[in-house]
Order: sequence, then structure tokens, then C-alpha cells
Amino acid sequence: MQGTLLSAFQALKAEGRKGLAVLVDPDKASEKNLRNLVLHAERSAVNFLFVGGSLMVNLDIRQVTPLLKNMTRIPVILFPGSLQQVVPDADGILFLSLISGRNPELLIGAHVLAAPMLRQSDLEVLPTGYMLVDGGKSTTVHYISNTLPIPHDKPDIAVCTALAGEMLGLRLIYLDAGSGAKFPVSPEMVRAVANEITVPLIVGGGIRTADQAAALWDAGADVIVVGNRLEEPDGPELLDSIAAKRFKIIRKDS
Repeated sequence: MQGTLLSAFQALKAEGRKGLAVLVDPDKASEKNLRNLVLHAERSAVNFLFVGGSLMVNLDIRQVTPLLKNMTRIPVILFPGSLQQVVPDADGILFLSLISGRNPELLIGAHVLAAPMLRQSDLEVLPTGYMLVDGGKSTTVHYISNTLPIPHDKPDIAVCTALAGEMLGLRLIYLDAGSGAKFPVSPEMVRAVANEITVPLIVGGGIRTADQAAALWDAGADVIVVGNRLEEPDGPELLDSIAAKRFKIIRKDS
């Protein structure tokens, strides 16, 4: 049976609305910072809170996830970098298959180990084709995954990979330049992929300005993800600027 979170992603695409997700790194999140972030997220009508990361030193995800659930009604979705980041307190989990790489553990191996645990949990499982794209520098996720990203200027590779993911039955496609990327996935690549797939398209990594977010939405992204930039002193206020751009795009398209 289809869950409510997947329906929310699909509704954004079907209705031409633009979604916004915030990526929370539990190792860098204090309770005070989380409350401030949630305040701005609610004011900016953020659709989803993603929690997780490629490398977690303290596994604070076990404390951060229930904290977020108690602070807000925004859906909390796990964005796991390992089995240790699969915790039961969230609303759902991006069940990531790294389809841009050839590392069997991240294509299916870890999923086999996680499946029984997820079956026994109340988490809504969101099968997601995860695609790493070159963002101008080697990021933690590139190193940890031991895979090469799709070249920034090769949208045809991204299109074929995304199509294969959809044909395999994955319900979401996620293009990610990685946390701390110098620049985001190009609007040209986003447009090429969005024009060929029918499932919702998520785009993240390297988004540092409202104009960059707007360009990705204009190109066809259904949800953009902002994370690393929000850790800077003026980061939460950036959500206000992004929200203003998003509402302009919605009015333009309606």
C-alpha cells in the first residue's frame, strides 16, 4: 500500500508545486540550533526534514531524530549513510540505491541487511535512486561510497541512469552533488533528467543561494535540498529567501 510520504512527493510533481527539504547533520546539531532551524523551517513552509549524512562520528541521530519529531509536524525522513543510521523514530526513510556507482554494497548489499529491520519498523520506506554528480570537489560521500560521480557536463549519462532506476521500480530519483560541493548539479542536467522521467526528482548539494534554488526548480526539480549552507551563521535566514523564490515560481506556473 502506498504511504503518505510518497504521495506527498508525487503530489508536488503532479500539481507543479515546488518542494523544499532541509538536511540536518546530527553530529553538528545542538538542541538550541535545532529549535532555531525548525522555527525558520516552519515559517518557510519546508516540506521535509532529511536527517543523516555520509560520515557520522557520534551517531547523534539517535538523539536528534526524536527531538525533531517532538519539535515539529514537518515529516522527518532518514537520509542514511549506513545501517547504523537506521533508527525507528522518524516518519520514513530514503531507501537509497546508489545507481550512479558500481559498488554492490550500496546498490543492494546493505539493503538486504536493513530489510528485516525496516519490515519490523513503522518507517515508510521510499525506494530512491541515488545519483552522485560532480560538484567541483571530492566530497565525503564520494570517498565513503568508493564511487566516481557522474561528470557535471554529461547530462546524457544522468538521463540514462535515472531512466534505468525508474524502470527498475525506484519511486524517487535524487541527484546529489554532495555536502560541501563547490557548485550544485547544473540546471541543464536537471532539465534533461526531469524531461525523461515520470517519478519525482530531488536535487541537492552545493546549493548556497536562493537564485541557485530557483534555477533548479525552474529546470524541473520537484524538491531541492539545502543542508551544509544552513550551518553558517546566516544559514537559517536563507530559507526565507528560498521560500520567497519558490512562491514566485508557483504563482508563475499556476
